[in-house]
Amino acid sequence: MPSASCDTLLDDIEDIVSQEDSKPQDRHFARKHVVPKVRKRNTHKYLEEEDSPPSDSTIPGIQKIWIRTWGCSHNNSDGEYMAGQLAAYGYKITENASDADLWLLNSCTVKNPAEDHFRNSIKKAQEENKKIVLAGCVPQAQPRQDYLKGLSVIGVQQIDRVVEVVEETIKGHSVRLLGQKKDNGKRLGGARLDLPKIRKNPLIEIISINTGCLNACTYCKTKHARGNLASYPIDELVDRAKQSFQEGVCEIWLTSEDTGAYGRDIGTSLPALLWKLVEVIPEGAMLRLGMTNPPYILEHLEEMAKILNHPRVYAFLHIPVQSASDTVLMEMKREYCVADFKRVVDFLKEKVPGITIATDIICGFPGETNQDFQETVKLVEEYKFPSLFINQFYPRPGTPAAKMEQVPAQVKKQRTKDLSRVFHSYNPYVHKVGERQQVLVTEESFDSKFYVAHNRFYEQVLVPKNPTFMGKMVEVDIYESGKHFMKGQPVSDAKVYTPSISKPLAKGEVSGLTEEFRNRLGNHLSSISHTSAATQRASASSRMVLRLQRLHQDCALRLSVGLALFALLFAFFVKVFN
Repeated sequence: MPSASCDTLLDDIEDIVSQEDSKPQDRHFARKHVVPKVRKRNTHKYLEEEDSPPSDSTIPGIQKIWIRTWGCSHNNSDGEYMAGQLAAYGYKITENASDADLWLLNSCTVKNPAEDHFRNSIKKAQEENKKIVLAGCVPQAQPRQDYLKGLSVIGVQQIDRVVEVVEETIKGHSVRLLGQKKDNGKRLGGARLDLPKIRKNPLIEIISINTGCLNACTYCKTKHARGNLASYPIDELVDRAKQSFQEGVCEIWLTSEDTGAYGRDIGTSLPALLWKLVEVIPEGAMLRLGMTNPPYILEHLEEMAKILNHPRVYAFLHIPVQSASDTVLMEMKREYCVADFKRVVDFLKEKVPGITIATDIICGFPGETNQDFQETVKLVEEYKFPSLFINQFYPRPGTPAAKMEQVPAQVKKQRTKDLSRVFHSYNPYVHKVGERQQVLVTEESFDSKFYVAHNRFYEQVLVPKNPTFMGKMVEVDIYESGKHFMKGQPVSDAKVYTPSISKPLAKGEVSGLTEEFRNRLGNHLSSISHTSAATQRASASSRMVLRLQRLHQDCALRLSVGLALFALLFAFFVKVFN
């Protein structure tokens, strides 16, 4: 490799500096004019950091919650209680699912379609990144299902703790409360009846008089969730009714898995409860009984007939027969025969003229033959039930009926259609056209064209939408009838009767805020306030530490710059004076 050559040999590297270049001493003197450039702090960014709360400071009680309920009136009552407690603690109950932060899904396990809707709603909530709390009979009966894993669950007897479950879920935790309410080892009816609630209809109060039942029907999944019979004491139920009337309610529904079995576990009976309740029903208000199975109502037929004739009790009773074949009833373990059912219906129709009997029928239960089905058809043709709930059989997981030999799906569907055709072949109200009836107006029709009222027999009567009618007794003339309704024209000279009750609560208003609950609420909000204050103090403390750290860094930077300048000046003077 050739070596580099230069024409002039340099004695020192400093000889490279030209005459025009500044000398070292000039550069030293120029340094006194150099001002260190301090990087400007982004104060706006710091202010944002100081004002924003810590990332883990989610404060429950301010979120929006959407509640969806499937199933029976008992389940609807549970949903109203959960809504009331959450609203009382500050959460906003919204009817807009997409706007909600959390979905509370209150399920029904009676039939497969109801659980399918429940499962699909869970999937949709997950797709939309919503917080989820599950309630009702599905998770209570089968909490280990795969699609429930990792989700918060509140049991049917734990609804008084819904606020705790929601709070923990909002914080990102998964909570499961599935225990039973007990007193000295004895199972209770469930959560307290005096809890706050938001009634779906401010004019109607749903009271669960007991939970569970005494039967063991082979097709029933609800038994797995609600368990054995557990009744509320009469005085608690009467107090709940009184409170409801004080809040403007004009119609009470008594509900449970089997109202006829009420009181057998606590030494009382359904008639004993009903006689106490009718004492507190104001004039112009009405009471509706829920479903009762034939075995238990048989013991109280005389008393029940007297109660159903009371002017403030609807002459209405829901008695499920399920099948008119004794063979099928035996396989269902219904604990009665068709003759028992007929005895109940015949007696009540004789002693309570005009009474409405509603019933249920299951089509295609395992082992049901065509002859069995035809016996059921004949029963419907004989009694011409004005209200008939026809259900295709669905095998529910974990039930004995699910293990039985099944009727082909196509046969079940056809029998359901055939029975529906029989039901729609008659008009139960055509003979009532021209009658003058007194009806209680409680709601608006689905198509929003009419108000919905009910007459003495809990038959549906549509009346004109006059705001003065709502919650009132109105006298009407029946001028038209359909399969499920009648239409009534208010009598021109008749007075609109206002029940002797208080003004109804506004829709969405929380009821039942007792003094005890207000105290609990105050303590809870106080704890939230203290927690929030502590969070703010911790945040302020953190900001103070950050400020001190930044001040220390600034001081260190200025000191280092000053020392560097001092060192340069000292070196310069040493070189000049030497």
